[in-house]
Amino acid sequence: MAIRRIEPGARMSQGVVYGDTVYLAGQVANEPVGMGVTAQTQNILEQIDRLLAAAGTDKEGLLTATIYLADIAHFAEMNAAWDAWVSKDNPPTRATVEAKLAAPEYLVEIVIVAARAA
Repeated sequence: MAIRRIEPGARMSQGVVYGDTVYLAGQVANEPVGMGVTAQTQNILEQIDRLLAAAGTDKEGLLTATIYLADIAHFAEMNAAWDAWVSKDNPPTRATVEAKLAAPEYLVEIVIVAARAA
């Protein structure tokens, strides 16, 4: 079975398609400086939409999401943006944890695994 890489770079790919499963790298806001949790979450979800489309699927195919928050006190704020975006009929499994992210300006990081339509 072939492996297809989406936006490959020297260190990692933004996504990998293997069979009918899509794995996205952890997504962070494009320009996080000055952005709050809501804006960063919305920006990340836009990136996820774009990467899923490049992989041949969309948020209806989400299987699981792992969300990392720099400060769990922002859980409700992140959830408001997530709830406005996620498919109400097809929500994925999900875990949300507090974690120190790669740089202090990053407040949210989201990792996705999704299915592609066969």
